[in-house]
Amino acid sequence: MAHTGDGVTTLDSRSDSDDADAEFTDLVRRQLELLGEDPDREGLLRTPARVAKSLAWLTRGYELDVHHVMNGALFDAEGASNMVMVRDVELYSLCEHHMLPFYGRAHIAYIPNGKIVGLSKLPRIVEVFARRLQVQERLTEQIAGALDDVLAPMGVGVVVEAYHLCMMMRGVEKQNSKTITSAVRGLFRSDQRTREEFLTLAYAPRTAG
Repeated sequence: MAHTGDGVTTLDSRSDSDDADAEFTDLVRRQLELLGEDPDREGLLRTPARVAKSLAWLTRGYELDVHHVMNGALFDAEGASNMVMVRDVELYSLCEHHMLPFYGRAHIAYIPNGKIVGLSKLPRIVEVFARRLQVQERLTEQIAGALDDVLAPMGVGVVVEAYHLCMMMRGVEKQNSKTITSAVRGLFRSDQRTREEFLTLAYAPRTAG
């Protein structure tokens, strides 16, 4: 994807358009030819345009900014100083090494330091960084760093659990392997009891329904 001077990719800038990016469409068409396919056969006629629009959607995080997403959703904590957690946030991303999907869930927690954020904004932070070409390790750190930067809380904890299709459908082809990464800051790093409380809540049994 080519980048413009303002940091927005040409493909991203068309993500909300009905017309697929012409240059990218041509590249996908050429990929089909290199694979030995006939891009003019009926089933593939619209595939290049579909792929261009699909990738624009899947990588729309490049157009998103954390501060813009959080704007207007910061509130006075009114003395609240206990852990806030949103668990099991679904995430879908693309591995930057093979451009194959990885998917799973994130558990996000913080300890307020005068400010709290609307709960729906925590999953939106995940979207900002997941909807880019990624590696799970960096994704986890970016989520924690963004929350730390915007809220300046007493502590932040993030755990991401994900399955990687680059391991499941190619390479080692291990279907049940799950990758777990974590990022802890502030009290979550310095205070063992806080860290243990976070991990206990993150991995507590799920209730039916």
